[in-house]
Amino acid sequence: MVFADRLRTGRHRARLAAGLLLAVLTCGFSAAALADWPDRPIHLVVPFPAGSSPDTLARAIAEPLSQSLGQPIVVENKPGAGGNIGTRFVARAEPDGNTLLYTINGPLVTAPTLYKKTLGYDPFTDLAPISLVATSPNVLTVSGDMANIYTAGDLATLAKARPGALNYGSVGPGSSAHLAMEMFKQQAKIDLAHIPYSGFPQVITAIIAGDVQAGFMVPAIAMPQVRAGKARALAVTSLTRSPLLPDLPTMAEQGYPGFESISWNAVLAPAGTPTPIIERLNSELARIIASEPLRKQMALQYFTPAASTPEALTRRMRDEKARYDTVIDTLKLSLD
Repeated sequence: MVFADRLRTGRHRARLAAGLLLAVLTCGFSAAALADWPDRPIHLVVPFPAGSSPDTLARAIAEPLSQSLGQPIVVENKPGAGGNIGTRFVARAEPDGNTLLYTINGPLVTAPTLYKKTLGYDPFTDLAPISLVATSPNVLTVSGDMANIYTAGDLATLAKARPGALNYGSVGPGSSAHLAMEMFKQQAKIDLAHIPYSGFPQVITAIIAGDVQAGFMVPAIAMPQVRAGKARALAVTSLTRSPLLPDLPTMAEQGYPGFESISWNAVLAPAGTPTPIIERLNSELARIIASEPLRKQMALQYFTPAASTPEALTRRMRDEKARYDTVIDTLKLSLD
């Protein structure tokens, strides 16, 4: 017993010493990394195609960030699997501050539940949040020809009067547009059939034509048709009214408390990226996001600037995942 106790004590001391050594080395590496970084071009990976909304905003922050850091920022598109391929690439990259991720919420929030077998990364352990960049609500939209439908409650009343007869469009299973409508269905206790389309332009076309009766739309696609009188916007999906759409009430205002389903953009790094680099990037991004040129560019896509701390971004990811997990589990939805 004495020998065993000594052996355990020795192992404990060895582990403690190893831990202290690792901490010292990590601190030293972080200080050195901050002093030398960046010493080469930084790759900002966008896991969506060129010309997409996240790609456009990533390129908008790349130029001022390059000027601040004194190195080129190379925007690199790695689309596929709903953003999972590019996200996985960054999650497996060297945590040296030279590979960053610019993405939307899907690959960080819903993907772990939708792709339990094939995802290949854990956003909470394989990535280090840096900052939220911008947020935008979805807009509950119907055809401009739908008589007497001016609120979410009006739509719910119609759906209850015609159970199973109404359709809604989205950009595919597991998308924010799909899950937002499923949340609405659960809260309102209504039944609408889901018809997926390849993109939001196709969804708004179907709404205008009457092929589907409703859909949660990105405002950049919906609002031009609303202003033209071809579509009607009923509500936004943020908890508070959007400053860019101040006349549109929230779903919560219309009797659906806590209803939130927004799109957001954020910047992350591979887990293990030295804390001083994360802090430097967070500070630079906060300054850039607050700049007037970027605010104007975001407004064109109905995005509101929303810089954050890394901790706040982590909380947002966890809270949103819990909310969507409830919907996904109810649907028994899996994409792998």
